[in-house]
Amino acid sequence: MSKAIKNQKEILQKLGIEKLNPMQLDAHAAIHSNSNVLLLSATGTGKTLAFLLPLIAELDPTNPNVQALILTPTRELAIQIETVLREIGSGFKCNAVYGGRPISKDKIELSHTPAVVIGTPGRVADHVRRETFSTEDIKTLVLDEFDKSLEIGFAEDMSEILFALPNVKKKILTSATQKSSIPGFVDFQEHKVVDYSDEGVPNLQLKLISSPEKDKLNTLLKVMEHLGNQAGIIFCNFKESIARTSEFLDENNIPHGCFHGDMEQKDRERSLIKFRNGTYKTLLATDLAARGIDVPEIAYILHYQLPSRLHEFTHRNGRTARMNADGVAYVMKWKQELLPEFIPSLEDAIWPEKSTTSRENWETFFVSGGRKDKISKGDLAGLFFKQGKLEKDALGLIELKQDCAFIGVKTDTPDRLVTLLDNGRIKGRKLRVNVI
Repeated sequence: MSKAIKNQKEILQKLGIEKLNPMQLDAHAAIHSNSNVLLLSATGTGKTLAFLLPLIAELDPTNPNVQALILTPTRELAIQIETVLREIGSGFKCNAVYGGRPISKDKIELSHTPAVVIGTPGRVADHVRRETFSTEDIKTLVLDEFDKSLEIGFAEDMSEILFALPNVKKKILTSATQKSSIPGFVDFQEHKVVDYSDEGVPNLQLKLISSPEKDKLNTLLKVMEHLGNQAGIIFCNFKESIARTSEFLDENNIPHGCFHGDMEQKDRERSLIKFRNGTYKTLLATDLAARGIDVPEIAYILHYQLPSRLHEFTHRNGRTARMNADGVAYVMKWKQELLPEFIPSLEDAIWPEKSTTSRENWETFFVSGGRKDKISKGDLAGLFFKQGKLEKDALGLIELKQDCAFIGVKTDTPDRLVTLLDNGRIKGRKLRVNVI
């Protein structure tokens, strides 16, 4: 067994994945044997791992400089890729850089040069101009969801970045659809195409929910009585629609998070953290959440407002039934409303007469220490079990950041737990603990 295959098996074991899917295997082979690769596959099929594994395999552990650059359209996707790279545990340093946080924070992290930089085009272009890191040894460039980056206006930044990469030998472009042409500045004349875009999402069911009223809020409330304990994303077209729907759900005591482009980055990140650890089972979102966010397997998505274009419908649906999991995409429409032509005929969603939904109360705790303080997830678990006197099944997802941590806890008495934990110590460091 070759070392590369052995390492790949170890990586998949760490990630809890039994084996690569056919798209990932084909992508892996194409990236190893071609200079330019275009990877087309639906959202949720595992494109990130498809390009990360061959990228890591070709890094040189003796090179102290940045060797690979991954450009993403959103901050959330940059953070997601960084998280996967850390979970892989390859031994290579990686850092994500993006707008919405001080550039000085980037500089501190990049002062210990990573092998891989992941970032949004605007922030990466800023660092290239400042010469924060050398671009001389960057041999691999990934433009992840490149069509989305072009759509939201990053073409000029991307062009500037590519001009500053004199020694790139391999370029990998990914997308979930075939709709976008590749701009000339990418210099992508001869390339291998790995195209799984027509395969769609194999385990996805599509179902129709008809609302007797043009204002669909009361219908949504009835649906939430049945879906409320399953994790799902409700898609709206505008932030104003999210605000109105959020107010309605608050009035009816339905916990949920919100996610749209006008929110502060910190608030968006915390909404996703709470959604990942089960504090929120429901996320109200615009199409910003249709691609490039790090969320767990979710049971459903719901088109509360109908998308106007096929690719929006496709990307939204791709948030559920990811990899090999099952999922449902619900389309909610007023009974007199016409469906767009790109939405196929749908079977009606059928609900039991009475809801059997039961809710568990999960809270998210903030801890004022992270990786830079040499704190591990095991340290945090120990603090909550011993000092917080938690039962084993009450501790959920632990997200360890550079300077803090977020922990999901099943509890009906969060204030009591804060009293037990606040000002506790790990490795001699006093930590602040509170509920967010």
